[in-house]
Amino acid sequence: MLSFTLRRLLEAIPVILLVTLIVFLLNAAIPGNPGRIRMGQRAEPAQVDAYNESRGYNDALPVQYGRYLWRLFTRFDLGESDVKAGKSVNEILGEAFFVTLRLAFLSMIVALFVGIGAGVLSAVHSRTVIDYVSMLVAIIGVSMPVFWLGILMIIYVAPIFDLPRTGFNDENWATMLTSLAMPATALGLLSSATIARLSRSAMLDVLTQDYIRTARSKGLSESVVVLKHAMRNAAIPIVTVVGNSFGYLLVGAVLTETVFALPGLGREVVEAIKQRDRELVTGGILLMSFVFVGVNLLVDLSYAWFDPRVRDDRN
Repeated sequence: MLSFTLRRLLEAIPVILLVTLIVFLLNAAIPGNPGRIRMGQRAEPAQVDAYNESRGYNDALPVQYGRYLWRLFTRFDLGESDVKAGKSVNEILGEAFFVTLRLAFLSMIVALFVGIGAGVLSAVHSRTVIDYVSMLVAIIGVSMPVFWLGILMIIYVAPIFDLPRTGFNDENWATMLTSLAMPATALGLLSSATIARLSRSAMLDVLTQDYIRTARSKGLSESVVVLKHAMRNAAIPIVTVVGNSFGYLLVGAVLTETVFALPGLGREVVEAIKQRDRELVTGGILLMSFVFVGVNLLVDLSYAWFDPRVRDDRN
C-alpha cells in the first residue's frame, strides 16, 4: 500500500504543475493594468509603473512564473492582493476557505444520509413503489438548479424554522450550524441525487452475486446480508462518486454562496474576478485545483484500500 501511495503522489505532481501553468497564463491574459487597478485611475503613470515594477509585473512571463512557483512550493506564499491593500492572499483565502470547507462537510453529510439511504432502500425494494418514487425524486434532484432550490428555501423554509436567510455567523457552533443549515441542505440534496442513483445500481449488482445468495441460504437476516456483506462490496464505486462529489462541493459552491451571501471561497474568487485582482484570482483558482486533485488522490487511495486487487494491478 505504501508503494502504491507514493506512486500516486508522484503522479499528482505533473498534474499540479500543469494546473499552475494554465491558471497563471490565463490570469496573465486578464485585461487591465494591475498598477492602475491598485493605484486608481488618477494615479500618475510613474506611480503605476513603480507599483508594477515592485510587484514584478514588468518582468517576462517565464520569470514571473518561476518566481511564483518558488514562492508557492517553498513557503506556500500566494502573494498580496492587488485590490485589498496590505492583505495577503493566504489570509483572505484562508478565512474564505474554512467557510466553504464547513459548508462542504455539512453538505456531504446531507448527501450521504439521503443519497446512500435512498439508493440502498431502492435496491432492496427493487421494482416497487419505493424504488420508483426514490428514483423519480433523484432525477428531479439532478435536474434542479441549486440556486433555484436555495431561493425557494429562503422564501418558504426560513420563515417556518426561523432560520437566517443569508449571511454567516460563527460566533459559536449553534449560530454556525443555523447559518449553514439551508445552504448545506440545498447543496447536499443536489449531490444526494447522483449518489442515490449510483448506490442503487451498485447494490443491485452486488445483491445478485452468488455469495449473497449463499448468505441468505444460511439463514442470515436481511439486515446482516445488506449491511455487512453487500454494503462493503458496493462501497467501491460509491466511494468514488462520494469523493468526486466532495471535490465538486468544495469548488462548485459558488452559486450557493452567492444566493445565501456566504463569505466563502467561491464568492471571494468571483468578486476578485470582477475587481481584476490577479493575485487573488490566481491563488483562489489554484487552491480550488489543489483541493480537487487532493480529493481525487484520496479517492484513489481509498479505492485501493477497499479492493486490494486495484493496488495489486497498478503495482
